[in-house]
Amino acid sequence: MAILRIPSESRVIEDADLIRSFLLKHGITYERWAVAGRAGGDATQEEILAAYAPEVAALMQQGGYITADVVNVTPDVPNLQEMLDKFNQEHRHAEDEVRFIVKGSGIFYIHPEDDALVFSIEVHEGDLINVPAGVRHWFDLCAERTIRAIRLFKEKAGWTPLYTGDGIASSYQPLCFGPNYLAAKGIHIEQAVTIAA
Repeated sequence: MAILRIPSESRVIEDADLIRSFLLKHGITYERWAVAGRAGGDATQEEILAAYAPEVAALMQQGGYITADVVNVTPDVPNLQEMLDKFNQEHRHAEDEVRFIVKGSGIFYIHPEDDALVFSIEVHEGDLINVPAGVRHWFDLCAERTIRAIRLFKEKAGWTPLYTGDGIASSYQPLCFGPNYLAAKGIHIEQAVTIAA
């Protein structure tokens, strides 16, 4: 499930309804889709699109999207860092960035136009996010450097990042605090124990 962080307020939101409400104030759509019993993260693109066909069709009709595909990023992707460097700088797109996470995780930083506030949304399996066209943001992978997601587009050619030229993204680092991230950093958390007085 998603985790929303507002660094300037030292605030973390983990409740899906509260995340949805917060993001909606910034024009961003967030949903949770059921994943149990559907195509797993290692299924083919066709199997994944078929498993989520009703939801994808509804989104396409609502948003005027004409094509959907599945992106698969793993640590084995050639030139992975070069690819990530295209998206981990502040940019916009001329169309919406719609992602449903089938496997893995990543983090979107959002920098609303009318606000000095910067917040992040860490997305995981079952999370759907729609960052509208024109919204300043950047994206990076979490420590396991794996994500598989359904993407929707209004143009068959997809979209390209339109960089703002602002170096703000360099002030923020991916903060994916799941178990894989902690293990990758050599941090081990022991089970908390409550001692009765």
